[in-house]
Amino acid sequence: MIFTQDSGIVKVWVSLVLNPDSPYELEDVPALFNLREVVTEVVNSMK
Repeated sequence: MIFTQDSGIVKVWVSLVLNPDSPYELEDVPALFNLREVVTEVVNSMK
């Protein structure tokens, strides 16, 4: 299974990591297939 920037779970994790009221950080994203890598790429591109 390969996740992309358009995957629903990627979008959910990106919103959780970027939300200032959320307790989640990039380290909390599960290392499931390439999920953490894609979420990290999206978050870094938005900064």
